[in-house]
Amino acid sequence: MVVLLIAIGVVGGLIFAYLEMSKERAREAEREKPVVAQSRVKLGPNGEPTVTLDGETQKRIALKVEAVATAKMIPELKGYGRVLDPAPMATVATELASAQAALTASQKEFDRSRLLNEQKNASDRALQAAEAAARRDQILVESVRTRLVLAWGKAIAERADLPAFLRSLTSLECAVVRIDLPAGEVTKTSPTSARIVAAAADETALTAEFLGPVTATDPQTQGQGFLFLVKAASPRLAPGTAVAGYLRLPGEPQNGFIVPDSSVVRQAAQGWIYVQTGDDTFMRRKIPLDHPTENGWFVREGVAANEKVVVRGAQALLSEEQKYQIKLLE
Repeated sequence: MVVLLIAIGVVGGLIFAYLEMSKERAREAEREKPVVAQSRVKLGPNGEPTVTLDGETQKRIALKVEAVATAKMIPELKGYGRVLDPAPMATVATELASAQAALTASQKEFDRSRLLNEQKNASDRALQAAEAAARRDQILVESVRTRLVLAWGKAIAERADLPAFLRSLTSLECAVVRIDLPAGEVTKTSPTSARIVAAAADETALTAEFLGPVTATDPQTQGQGFLFLVKAASPRLAPGTAVAGYLRLPGEPQNGFIVPDSSVVRQAAQGWIYVQTGDDTFMRRKIPLDHPTENGWFVREGVAANEKVVVRGAQALLSEEQKYQIKLLE
């Protein structure tokens, strides 16, 4: 009996020790679990992400919101193109000037021969030869002028100051820009002017004067094209430079809003802003980046009157979203 009681006591002690050890292991495992903060990102009914930040966190990241400003903008169409090389134009213009000089000389010779023929001091053959030479030079002038019109349009070919115009182009004081609209997008009215921005440069748009429609469709873009003149051209607008053009059309100004550039974050090749929907909540919305202005972006959708957008700290909100997406992947 004594031995049995001792055995029972030993077994009971072992069982008790094992249970206590298991509890201690469970407590250690619980303590070693990483502390997971509650997610600050929630998705709305349509999948729109909303980030929640308390007041203390907003102060720490220096988050700032401002009400969007209303604005008006002249109707525009966006196209793409390039700065044209003036060398081919200069070559044809030089041929035209040479042909016109030859025509002037041959016409004077013809007038002289006709006067002498009337005075019986020149033969009919000499008069006919002078007339043929003048006619030949006249045809050559018309041929070269036609080539110039076909290549560059009447607005350039018929300029009275063509030599001075060419000098301004070759010295890069001015630039001729071709802008093509996307295929299928057509305007029935001619643009009044355009805003030109170098595609590889983040700088203020340059105002361009409308010259006329192009004379031939680009085989690659297949879009409606127009020529514009940029005066006092930027050094970035060297021949061959790719540009974006915002063609201003006649019509009533459109109502919209100006979103500061500091409010815009880019993700998946799209522009986004954060709109304040509550004291501590901010919703991300997509906006089109089609109309840059000096103060930001002109938009007609993605934001409404009296709404406030994040103008400082938008990138921090996007980073918070991305942390949430990483957790989902884990």
